[in-house]
Amino acid sequence: MTGAYLDLYGQLSPLIPRDRLIHDEVRRLAYGTDASFYRLIPQLVVKVENEAEAAAVIERCRAAGLPLVFRAAGTSLSGQAVTDSVLMQIAGTWSGIQVEEGAGRVTLGPAVIGARANRALAPYGRKIGPDPASVNSAMVGGIAANNASGMCCGTAQNSYRTLDSMRVMLADGAVLDTSWAASRAAFREERPELVAQVAELAARTRANSALAERIRRKYRMKNTTGYSLNALVDFEDPLEIIQHLMIGSEGTLGFISSITYRTVPDPPAKATALMCFPDVRTACAATTLLRRSGVMSAVEIMDRASLRSVEEKSGMPGFLKGLPEDVAALLMEVRAETGAGLRERIHTAIEALGDLPIVEQAPFTEDAAEAARLWNVRKGLFPSVGAVREIGTTVIIEDVAFPFDRLADGAVDLQKLFRKYGYHEAIIFGHALEGNLHFVFTQDFGSEREIYRYRDFIDEVVHMVVGRYDGALKAEHGTGRNMAPFVELEWGAEAYAAMREIKSIFDPAGLLNPGVILNSDPQAHLKDLKALPKAHALVDRCIECGFCEVNCPSRNLTLTPRQRIVVWREISRLRDNGGDAARLARLLDGFSYQGEATCAADGLCSLACPVEIDTGKLVKELRLQSHSRLAHATADWVANHMGAVTAGLRFLLNTADLAHAALGPAAMGAVTGAMRKLSGGLVPQWNRYLPRGADAVRQEPAGGADKVVYFPSCVARAMGAARGAPESDSLTTRTVALLRKAGYDVVYPRRLGELCCGMAFASKGFKRQGDRKLAELKEALREASEGGRFPVLFDTSPCLERVREALAGEGAPEIFEPARFAERYLVPRLRWTRLPGTVALHVPCSSRKMGLEGALRAVAKRCAERVVIPEDVGCCGFAGDRGFHYPELTASALQPLRQAIPEDCREGYSTSRACEIGLSLHAGIHYRSLFYLVDAATEPLERR
Repeated sequence: MTGAYLDLYGQLSPLIPRDRLIHDEVRRLAYGTDASFYRLIPQLVVKVENEAEAAAVIERCRAAGLPLVFRAAGTSLSGQAVTDSVLMQIAGTWSGIQVEEGAGRVTLGPAVIGARANRALAPYGRKIGPDPASVNSAMVGGIAANNASGMCCGTAQNSYRTLDSMRVMLADGAVLDTSWAASRAAFREERPELVAQVAELAARTRANSALAERIRRKYRMKNTTGYSLNALVDFEDPLEIIQHLMIGSEGTLGFISSITYRTVPDPPAKATALMCFPDVRTACAATTLLRRSGVMSAVEIMDRASLRSVEEKSGMPGFLKGLPEDVAALLMEVRAETGAGLRERIHTAIEALGDLPIVEQAPFTEDAAEAARLWNVRKGLFPSVGAVREIGTTVIIEDVAFPFDRLADGAVDLQKLFRKYGYHEAIIFGHALEGNLHFVFTQDFGSEREIYRYRDFIDEVVHMVVGRYDGALKAEHGTGRNMAPFVELEWGAEAYAAMREIKSIFDPAGLLNPGVILNSDPQAHLKDLKALPKAHALVDRCIECGFCEVNCPSRNLTLTPRQRIVVWREISRLRDNGGDAARLARLLDGFSYQGEATCAADGLCSLACPVEIDTGKLVKELRLQSHSRLAHATADWVANHMGAVTAGLRFLLNTADLAHAALGPAAMGAVTGAMRKLSGGLVPQWNRYLPRGADAVRQEPAGGADKVVYFPSCVARAMGAARGAPESDSLTTRTVALLRKAGYDVVYPRRLGELCCGMAFASKGFKRQGDRKLAELKEALREASEGGRFPVLFDTSPCLERVREALAGEGAPEIFEPARFAERYLVPRLRWTRLPGTVALHVPCSSRKMGLEGALRAVAKRCAERVVIPEDVGCCGFAGDRGFHYPELTASALQPLRQAIPEDCREGYSTSRACEIGLSLHAGIHYRSLFYLVDAATEPLERR
């Protein structure tokens, strides 16, 4: 960082904390990618948490003449969220949600995840209109700025059509809040020239009947190519025009700091079907009939190549494998307010198809699980190509729109171009009701020959879509960089001149996201292409889409899974190619903390990843490679002396508890903080919720017929209750009491004190030691359960998640964590009473991966009148003992927790002892095992 950027850093330092002024090499590289196939490395990344900070960045970039790009989630596919200048990243604090009475409108901050907005609206039977495939990861700021749509919203419910009002900051520092009369009046008074220019351009456009009619016709189909020129003909009020021009402007005209949508109904009754037709033309004919019926919510078309790409995946309909070569499928959904209304719509849809030939079908079903299975066919298409691509190539997804009555011709022409240019793996699918097709293919940008192949292919696609069909080159992904050189070709000179004028009115210096939407360089789409070099087999399939980031506990502290992969790819490239040694050293040094140390390795990223990549596995592998012989010898000693280590830990915890009692929390914190500082971080971070040592596990003889094998985790055997907790007994003691209350005898595995699932080793990269402990536990549990006769209870969910795959096959017992065990074995044997008040529930990462959130919630609801699972809180970031050594990771992950705890909530519950320490600290209430709640809410059946 030199020159003007260093000056900018100095100007912003007094206004924005330096930890949010990012200029180190590792994170600049990490922020140089979005979901597209372009890379530009920013000179400075500024994380802004409020409007005042955003205004300061905009003002100082304007004064210095430095280009500025706004970024939300970075899931954009067309290169509109990367820059080699200043990147303004929206922090998670911009995530306010205000639902108006009746939920007819909702006001959202730009960092609100689309799915989060829909969860807030769900109790009212409403949702936001835009429904992009990235809705679980994309932020509202990006959804609006790209006018992103999806499978159901079409053109009637996208951001443009459902916009009520917005608050926007312009390049000159002006702020307009169209929901507020005073702001509208002030803007007219303070920016009269801008208002007049917009009004005059709109009047000229409306007066040009040929241009106005072309604009109206172009927007009858899905179209995000260029600026939203329909605003010039749809509205006369300049302020309405301004706010609608912001939709789809991709950050080139201003920054949207808040948006209010008119919400749309989300009918509760839904039915889904998958029907296969002889060919694309017949499928398109079917779509025409279904569209005329007026009952369809979604119709997704998939060509045979699409179906072939997923037919071998588990859970797919069996008939996919035997389909003829030319088949095309339609995935259909109908919705209604009632079951009767739904069945009527199903009947109408079937009647509409008449006698059209159907090769195979999964008929309409109202079963949610079956519907999800059918939708997985469609959702698996994009990642299926990414999963099988040759390492080093990237996955490109483009989207075009044809006039609806030409959809079949357009699809056939695309298939011909694939064959002509050798993209034999390419697939076509899309939103058939809107004439919108996506095509996905893999591309190597490693040689000029391959780049030229891509250039010629795209050039022919462009001229086919525009010249033959007068379609849209971008239907819903935004123009970005890859179609910017072709905007004038699609729209014509007059419309393009209007777009140039719009840019000049709002951003005369051309500093906001230059090169995006409008670009006079005919080769711009072939520059700054992103390579995806081989890095590691665990992550080579990553397509850098960013879907994983929403689940990452370190996303607001250091790096996300996508960013870890980006940096490790560059490190691997430099190593393999003998590149810049000094740069390699800097990246390795920075990655040590940013990438490795602060990764919780929780695996939640794999749940959101389209190709199920667990970046934590890569980090564990890197930890393994970094260990010395001494480290391995130490791990061996610990693995061989688990009983002594656990006893030693209990002693240390009890000693710390006595010191806590003597000194008090303030003095204890000061003393241990000083020790930690003097030791260079070797002494773990103490906090007031650190537990005392656990009660000793008492192994009493079990003589009853109803037995349960109980495996107390090493964490539960070491850690008891925290000082000040409502209960003083350890989890192991409470669990045994609960089991006996339900009439079970407790059986422990032999040599319990030495047993461990091995996670404590594996998470630190000691794979050999972890595998050995896992094998020991596996055999001990088989023996204790007498070859699977008795169920096995784990009191800690992460241990169960670690063991469940290893403990399978003949003679393996059924294994349970607290929630599922309670559902199966405690519900029938105990009398349950709902306790008054509110309790908080945390679902550990392991439980999420095992699909146990529903079980946890159900058991908690049996026990308490009100159960709250705080929104926006995923992985706690404690990660075993990592929260002691990197407390900033837990603090960052749990930043929203305290505010999400209701005022009347005094207790929290989970199923992971380590997680409960961090949760207690950052919630300000004691968290403990779900079994404490179950015990308090139950009595033996025989008790009266």
